[in-house]
Amino acid sequence: MKNSRGARLLILTTVGLLSCGKEEAPRTGRRVIKFVSSLPHTGIANALSDSIANGIRIAIHEAGGKVGAWEIRYESWDDASPQRGGWDPAVEAANADRAIQDPDVMVYLGTYNSGAAKISIPKLNAASLVMISPANTYPGLTKPGRGAPNEPDIYRPTGTINYFRVVPADDIQGAVGAEWAKKLGARKVFVLHDRELYGKGIADIFKARAEALGLKILGEEGLDVKAGNYRSLAAKVKAADPDLVYLGATTQSNGGQVAKDLRAALYRGKLMVPDGCFDRAFIDSAGAENLNDLTYVTFAGVPAARLAGKGEHLYKTYKERYRSEPEAYAIYGYEAARVAIDAVRRADRKDRAAILKAVAETRDFDGLLGRWSFDANGDTTLRAMSGNAVRKGTFEFVEMLGSE
Repeated sequence: MKNSRGARLLILTTVGLLSCGKEEAPRTGRRVIKFVSSLPHTGIANALSDSIANGIRIAIHEAGGKVGAWEIRYESWDDASPQRGGWDPAVEAANADRAIQDPDVMVYLGTYNSGAAKISIPKLNAASLVMISPANTYPGLTKPGRGAPNEPDIYRPTGTINYFRVVPADDIQGAVGAEWAKKLGARKVFVLHDRELYGKGIADIFKARAEALGLKILGEEGLDVKAGNYRSLAAKVKAADPDLVYLGATTQSNGGQVAKDLRAALYRGKLMVPDGCFDRAFIDSAGAENLNDLTYVTFAGVPAARLAGKGEHLYKTYKERYRSEPEAYAIYGYEAARVAIDAVRRADRKDRAAILKAVAETRDFDGLLGRWSFDANGDTTLRAMSGNAVRKGTFEFVEMLGSE
């Protein structure tokens, strides 16, 4: 969205929504600590964002809705707009400002899109407000030398790290994607990307690793995400005769339409996409018949249905509570909220700087995918990646990839 009306699109929810489905007026006060999330609920990513928010709600509910003397209140905010059909820079900026101005907000959970994170991180940094992402994977947000020359320092005006993520970054995912492509028998690859921070970033990493492995790159093209179709591009790809197309994109940036047009152009080779397309909306937008048996998806972690221990408990709880399958990143919404709850407990006070410090000191956390810590950059020490395929109109786990 390009004007201030986006601020009025923010969606408020609370822990009280867990069972009744009705909005409860938020309460503020000395004994209330707010967690807010900023995710794209307007547009094609709505189901995915709802699933992340539901994971957050479950974590807070399991904590009894409180930590020590403080009641934990949760508000789910939309960072998308109808005009853009996805996350909107103006709305994300408004969300960050709103969080800063509310003295009860102690934790900012988000964002889904890495481009949105670039907007909110420095704002929240100046306010010593911790940000924990369940989904951002662009390496430059945290890792020196893995993005633009001024990254990640540009996001840290105070010199203190306030941004953390519970999901492994694309420098891992893009590389293992290339390794998997070779294992699947690919020799000639055409690379597509959406020209956005996440999509182009992971495509570049995939391409570099693929070339190092001896795969031949037949071509590379950036997409016009505002285009209605990609028929001419699909014809160009088909003429190049690759045995695998790598598409660095999200469902929001027309990943499904690209897949549909590739099949319409009679391309019958393999298609590989990253976790930005690991949602039901990708299958629905592309058409299952265009994906079945030839489409492969990398994901940072393992699908919820394959989790054991605490993860299995979450999976069963989610299905019982929401009567649906959790989308891929629901597990990371839950994990991010658990990290925040643990930090509030250890800080033992309603103070942004103290809670931020406690998050940064998270070590040996007993998480859904095993024990992990935040490193000096704010990244998880976990490296687990999975390979999945579309079969019979749904995602099916294939194997673990790379180093777990």
